[in-house]
Amino acid sequence: MTEEGPQVAAKDETAGTPAASKCAEHVAIIMDGNGRWASQRGWPRLVGHRRGAERVRQIVRACPDLGVRWLTVYAFSTENWKRSTEEVLGLMSIFSRYIQREAGRLSEEGVRVRFIGERSRLDQKLQRLMAGIEASTAGNDRLNLTVAINYGGRDEILRAVRALAAQGGDLAALSDGEMAAALDTHALPDPDLVIRTSGETRVSNFLLWQAAYAEYEFTPTLWPDFTPEELARILDRFAGRERRFGAVI
Repeated sequence: MTEEGPQVAAKDETAGTPAASKCAEHVAIIMDGNGRWASQRGWPRLVGHRRGAERVRQIVRACPDLGVRWLTVYAFSTENWKRSTEEVLGLMSIFSRYIQREAGRLSEEGVRVRFIGERSRLDQKLQRLMAGIEASTAGNDRLNLTVAINYGGRDEILRAVRALAAQGGDLAALSDGEMAAALDTHALPDPDLVIRTSGETRVSNFLLWQAAYAEYEFTPTLWPDFTPEELARILDRFAGRERRFGAVI
């Protein structure tokens, strides 16, 4: 069920986006429902994942005009290895093809690409493609696209703590800032808004530290059907929310 905000946001008439002070500059999306979308049509699950990749392309293109400067998408979790070998291998192939096909266009459109997650378990070819597109888009700043692959919030926190311990730091005196700097997302701002598609209402181990004060929106729309127009409506609702960050206003 989609959560409705208390009012529709005021618009910046010159830009056609929610007023700047109310924009969700960093949007994170749990892209759920690809397999279900395909199954409802009697198609293999991988067809849904391919359609989902096409939807990523459309949302990426729409984000800058909607005032979104940072987009983080959950592509493959640490728990997704439990799926069938066929589906896992198919997903890795889709990731590789997406990078190869989209690298040039993303660079031309000013998109900087980063990846978060534990890479060591990924295929060596995929790791090389990931490193290559990160390097080739490093100078772009129109949109920062972060893709979470073999990512889990608990795993990320454990890896960060272990790395800090290995450095000989005093964990008893560890600060929020030091912890944040050790996470995969150290170069990113915390998300303002987390969206989950497909009607599920759980966070699924995504950005557990970073989303402590994010707003959440759950939509019944399956990811392959999630349009830029729906994203714009969600951003309008976000702009009508009062964010207190624990304070009383």
